[in-house]
Amino acid sequence: MPKRILQGTVTSNQNAQTVTVQVERRFKHPVLQKTIRKSKKYRAHDENNQYQVGDIVRIQECAPKSKTKRWEVIAQG
Repeated sequence: MPKRILQGTVTSNQNAQTVTVQVERRFKHPVLQKTIRKSKKYRAHDENNQYQVGDIVRIQECAPKSKTKRWEVIAQG
């Protein structure tokens, strides 16, 4: 099974080797047919602490690296 890849914005880089990435998804409400925006935050592994708040990054699923980290940053943009 392929690993999921998501794109989002870095919202925090306070912790060592970790960034918090906010991923937004848009979908149409099944009854109201109105476009809805939902967002979710993921904690991702950033080996070299190279990403700053506001950067747009791509994250990929990986084996658990800590209690909360299940994703790793693979590229910027």
